[in-house]
Amino acid sequence: MHDYLTRSIRSIPGFPKPGIVFRDITTLLKDPVALRQAADAIATHYAQAGVSKVVCVEARGFILGSILAYKLGAGFVPVRKPGKLPAETLRETYALEYGTDAVEIHADAVSPGDRVLVHDDLLATGGTAAAACALVERLGGAIVGVSFLIELAFLRGRLRLPGQNIHTLVTYTHE
Repeated sequence: MHDYLTRSIRSIPGFPKPGIVFRDITTLLKDPVALRQAADAIATHYAQAGVSKVVCVEARGFILGSILAYKLGAGFVPVRKPGKLPAETLRETYALEYGTDAVEIHADAVSPGDRVLVHDDLLATGGTAAAACALVERLGGAIVGVSFLIELAFLRGRLRLPGQNIHTLVTYTHE
């Protein structure tokens, strides 16, 4: 199955800049078999975890994340860039190679005791996922897993997620 998923992801050399190979999931998303396999594989992995909320990172994380929330009978919680959520928020800032970025969550999105699956489409350097996990923990949620469709293992993003139960479907070991 994972070979089929890997083949359904388009690689685009030189995007967004020279030296980068962009992993385009739109080709996987438009393939109903690949989309179903990806969603089913992640949902099956967490089926017995008692997930009550799926916290998803903007924007591509929302796509599979909403399907996962539905399949797991859980609520869907968006994590977005600053200024995009209308109610009271918590913000987490994280380091980039040159500078910082931040993400926000609604202050009432996760309750103490919620069992949370954090999901995004891609694990690269791990900064965004680590920030999303920090927000969940600040709200009292228990993270039962962190899932990704793709992992760029050569960027070592797992190191920014110590102690987390990480599950990925497609792993690239080199650019």
